[in-house]
Amino acid sequence: MYHLSPEDKSCEVKLDKLVEAALLSGGGDLDVAVFSPDQIPVEDSLAEVCRKPGCSNFGLSPGCPPYVPGPSAFRQWLQKSSHALFVRINVPAERLFSYERRDIMMLLHETVAAIENAAFQLGYSEAKAFAGDSCKNIFCFEHPDCRVLAGSGKCRNPGSARPSMSGFGVNVSRLKTEAEWAAAPDTGEACFNDSSMTAVYGLILVSN
Repeated sequence: MYHLSPEDKSCEVKLDKLVEAALLSGGGDLDVAVFSPDQIPVEDSLAEVCRKPGCSNFGLSPGCPPYVPGPSAFRQWLQKSSHALFVRINVPAERLFSYERRDIMMLLHETVAAIENAAFQLGYSEAKAFAGDSCKNIFCFEHPDCRVLAGSGKCRNPGSARPSMSGFGVNVSRLKTEAEWAAAPDTGEACFNDSSMTAVYGLILVSN
């Protein structure tokens, strides 16, 4: 799926190349929607949910609150961006809500990072990718702490780990509706069966 608003037509060729790169990024069953930055909904109240006791990931990594600059910084990045790519990786619900969840979330991080790199190659020098969940739980779960936060070294996975959209207040549910994905197979843990599908989501801001 590929949505391109009329005001974006002048950049269609370049965006087509980026979308093609996204679809070939190795992210499995991937959908892509392209938005203008002013279509990305950001809400301070959603970022507040990330704080304890609302989220167990609070304070675990540099990609989650309180170590991200939050909605105000994200709005500034949107003002400097020319487009935003919203991506969805479709997965069987029974896999996402099993021991395989970590692998799926790792795939999401690696996919948006690959799209970010493709954007760099196309001249979007200020591209920024965002995923979901804590990179500490995904990439460094076997380590006692995050090396960056502990002050003991550099990130172990700088090429893959990306900050979570939640900490910036991005309203993913509204984006799904705008992308016309609201009616797509998508379910919660409590109501899935062997054939149920769900999805994980990421966002890439691109600007020259």
